[in-house]
Amino acid sequence: MRKDHILIIRFSALGDVAMAVPVVYSLANTYPDLRITVLSRSFARPFFEDLAPNVSFMEADLKREYHGIKGLNALYRRLTAKNFTAVADFHDVLRSEYLRLRFNVDRYKVAHIDKHRNGRRQLVRQKDKRLVQQPTPFQNYAEVLARLGYPVTLGFTSLFPPEGGNLNLLPAAIGPKKYYERWIGIAPFAAHAGKIYPLPLMRKVVDMIAERYPDARIFFFGRGEQEDQCFSQWCREIGHSVYVSRHLENMQQELILMSHLDLMVSMDSANMHMASLVGVPVVSIWGATHPFAGFMGWQQSPHNAVQVDLPCRPCSIYGNKPCLRGDFACMNNIRPEQVMERVDFELKKKSRRNVTDSLNTTDAE
Repeated sequence: MRKDHILIIRFSALGDVAMAVPVVYSLANTYPDLRITVLSRSFARPFFEDLAPNVSFMEADLKREYHGIKGLNALYRRLTAKNFTAVADFHDVLRSEYLRLRFNVDRYKVAHIDKHRNGRRQLVRQKDKRLVQQPTPFQNYAEVLARLGYPVTLGFTSLFPPEGGNLNLLPAAIGPKKYYERWIGIAPFAAHAGKIYPLPLMRKVVDMIAERYPDARIFFFGRGEQEDQCFSQWCREIGHSVYVSRHLENMQQELILMSHLDLMVSMDSANMHMASLVGVPVVSIWGATHPFAGFMGWQQSPHNAVQVDLPCRPCSIYGNKPCLRGDFACMNNIRPEQVMERVDFELKKKSRRNVTDSLNTTDAE
């Protein structure tokens, strides 16, 4: 008897792929006899490679090896050799639609995501705007699986065990975490200007953290020319700070480091989702986008979404549209003190939890 084998397609972007992890994990644990293959780009491998024994990862290079119709046909032939019994399209873009069409013609069991585009349009329109929470990708992905006959209850905590990833796998520059230290991540960049908190304001937040928490090590996350220029200067000026990409080679190492953070401060960006997948609380800063679009990180508190109310917000689902006012007031009007309020709240909450755990351990002994 042929074993059920489901193909899950989700090519990009990084944040959306990351949001599939809790759903794939829940599917794997609910149906341990089900074989699961995730088809995505190479960057996503660390999310799924060791997620569960019945989950495997398949890389698709859509820019070269599988470019264009000819490439997609070659990819389809490779996929059919895997003997899938069901296909879940978590992406619903032209490439995945074409693959879906081929699978449908050959009578595979296929379902695809509903992106709730109408609700999102109402969220970002400037007249008669409707600020209504939209279904999250977690819900949308789970709905696809339910239509294929695999309903799941989402239950996921972290890619790593409770003690976090193995710091011994990281360069010596990171080192062990001392018992008295707080490790705080800062990820101030994003793909679009509407999602970036102005750097002078973010620098004020960083200075407040350094002054208020002298026992803290601050880790700056991000890769690129702009990040290099900014973080190099900040690390020269701020003690106990680390420019992460100077020392870490890949995303797997970054996930290990993130799993030992006490807190991440991030934009509505991939770093928010990566920190969420390792069980770290995130203070997220939102400008052109809005949590109501459904893209809050896994199990993150909506109270830690720092934002200001403006009639024009949100103006974009992905933050890629030009500012209607021309001044990015949605970001510039957020005071550093607002961000610090949530930073303080989360760090104090963690301190109280650590004291409680210590007392419980003492009582048990």
